[in-house]
Amino acid sequence: MKDLHQVAFGKAVRELRKERGLSQEAFADLAGIDRSYMGHIERGEKNVTLTKIYQLSDALGITVVDLFSRIQ
Repeated sequence: MKDLHQVAFGKAVRELRKERGLSQEAFADLAGIDRSYMGHIERGEKNVTLTKIYQLSDALGITVVDLFSRIQ
């Protein structure tokens, strides 16, 4: 069973990526994360580390606070 927090985080990341017009592959490249791992994050299948959270927010051009403010 997926963790609801992970699912909400992944959904927020996916929405922000799409708002920027980035493919999953292009976004993963910007963040320095493997594309398949990015898919796991967006589907809420991975409990990401703090380092990965900063990589994601940097690639999105937002702060970690802004990233977490998008989680519902």
